[in-house]
Amino acid sequence: MSNVRDRVVSWVGRKYLARKQKSGFDLSKISFLPERALMPLRRNGLDPVAELGATRAVEPISKVPLPFGFNAWLVSGYTESKAVLSATADFSNDFTNLVGNAGVTEDQNPGGLGFADPPVHTRLRKLLTPEFTMRRLGRLTPRIHAIVEEQLDAMAKADGPVDLMQAFAFPIPSLTICELLGVPYEDREDFQRLSTARFDLFGGAGASLGAISESLTYLREIVKKQRADPGDGLLGMLVKEHGDEISDEELAGLADGVLTGGLETTASMVALGAIVLLSDPEQFRRVHDDDEAIAPFVEELLRYLTVVQMAFPRFAREDVEVAGVQIKKGDIVLVSLSGANRDASLGSSMETFDPDRPASPHLAFGWGVHRCIGAELARMELRAAYPALVRRFPGMKLAVEPDALAYRQLSIVYGVDTLPVHLG
Repeated sequence: MSNVRDRVVSWVGRKYLARKQKSGFDLSKISFLPERALMPLRRNGLDPVAELGATRAVEPISKVPLPFGFNAWLVSGYTESKAVLSATADFSNDFTNLVGNAGVTEDQNPGGLGFADPPVHTRLRKLLTPEFTMRRLGRLTPRIHAIVEEQLDAMAKADGPVDLMQAFAFPIPSLTICELLGVPYEDREDFQRLSTARFDLFGGAGASLGAISESLTYLREIVKKQRADPGDGLLGMLVKEHGDEISDEELAGLADGVLTGGLETTASMVALGAIVLLSDPEQFRRVHDDDEAIAPFVEELLRYLTVVQMAFPRFAREDVEVAGVQIKKGDIVLVSLSGANRDASLGSSMETFDPDRPASPHLAFGWGVHRCIGAELARMELRAAYPALVRRFPGMKLAVEPDALAYRQLSIVYGVDTLPVHLG
């Protein structure tokens, strides 16, 4: 079994890097977008650019120029972001809002929760929510810790620097989601290949939507197998508990949403959190020595990093006023989660990392009915990964200078493609 796992992880790493070179995920070549539209996706290292904070301070809801005839608004204030994310009666997430723009067609709809409105969203989330309770997720805890230890064991055998992204950050959520969904081992190589390029909503639309189509085609086959012989994973449980109440197409869409929402995001969090630990010896020591420090460290890290930089686009259903700003029917509203989580209304010095600050109701997982359903699973993975990593390799350090790290440019899910480290 371990030989299969090793081949899967090695294959995933190679494919992951290859995809990053050619996917539509990097928007740096999209020259037709005005700079103001790109600003919310720019960062200096781990921090949003100063222009985002300056815009938030003056105009928490500001007009943004976009192509394709969209009239768009950027929401970067915390209170204003919560207001938009909560207002499902005023704003729509439905995929059909994108159809006809930038070559988007109805048959490219990924399904799932992210691009659905009530009552469809309400029904599907009600079916899915029991599978993400702490009781159900608890069965994954031993497996998550085993996956973490397996990756650390493999890293310990390596000669020279190790790419922490390929060897640790990416395999943990990848293999965990396979366990969650109940994807059989013989199918995992194909499954893990379908994880990225879906968050590029502005550029590379062909590559992004092509990845969605390929993912759904593959997942339909997985669903077909689970329908015929349901296992103990999420898909099998949904089949056994709800039968014909949920269609194969809906099951594939939900599986795609779990893959999209839980793989790239958690992998980026693991990697960027490791950078925080490697740049702050005091935090490294606390996570190494004190179990009580782990949960607040993870929670502040989620707020501080906010790897999903923007929420799914919202479209105004009717003319609506938010915080005194008039938004017209059909306008697109882009919520900057990274901007909102640095808002001074949450506390003092929110631009800094401080796990000792009182926990805030941050927006790293979104807000309202579309809040990430896998939030607790992500926390479980992060709380397992960080202490295990620093305790196994207490002498770990970056293998390159900090300013040589290649952060993704203009990516809705922020991160690094490689993270070379010496294990010590």
